[in-house]
Amino acid sequence: MTTVTIHEAKTHLSRLIREALAGGEVTITQGRSGEELVKLVPAKPVIKPRPVPGWLAHQRPPGSKGILENGFWDPLSDEEMGLGHDPLLDKRDPTS
Repeated sequence: MTTVTIHEAKTHLSRLIREALAGGEVTITQGRSGEELVKLVPAKPVIKPRPVPGWLAHQRPPGSKGILENGFWDPLSDEEMGLGHDPLLDKRDPTS
């Protein structure tokens, strides 16, 4: 909730309108007394669009599978996991 004086509201009206349209509450008060005069609210109810699952699906080439289908579940190689030469393990005597 934002509370501003009349003078601040005149100076920053555009920002306060954007805040109210985004669902915020803006209260305009009398200068020194701090008495609440008005609340700035949207004229129409703000309806936020619901996210649509797979909204980027139209960008995939036709016939392609989702990200989880193209080898996502395949085991990683030692190189992909960052496992390589280990100086401690490689110093062991190979005859033992």
